Amino acid sequence: MHGNVDSPELRRELPEALTVELEKTTLAVIHDAGPARRRLERLRARFPEAGAVVFGHSHMPLHEERAGFQIFNPGSPTERRRAPQRSMGEAIVEGSRIEFRHLALP
Repeated sequence: MHGNVDSPELRRELPEALTVELEKTTLAVIHDAGPARRRLERLRARFPEAGAVVFGHSHMPLHEERAGFQIFNPGSPTERRRAPQRSMGEAIVEGSRIEFRHLALP
């Protein structure tokens, strides 16, 4: 999956988004999930087969869940930008459930 600052050559080689089958659920990954307004609804419509979508771009940690569908931004371990601190994420998959956790970094 490519990001917004990747070279044109790399962007041609990598997909904009991808989905991965994990046990009994599907995880989607995309770099830029767009504006915050209606983000969860927009991602659910874009990836109807997914139980969760992980995204980055803003570097702002976020975890939202509604009706069994989750969106998760782990933040950034290197560039915190406007985030209160550097962070990364952990995902634990058990059957059809993905449990996300933010890990704060010093």
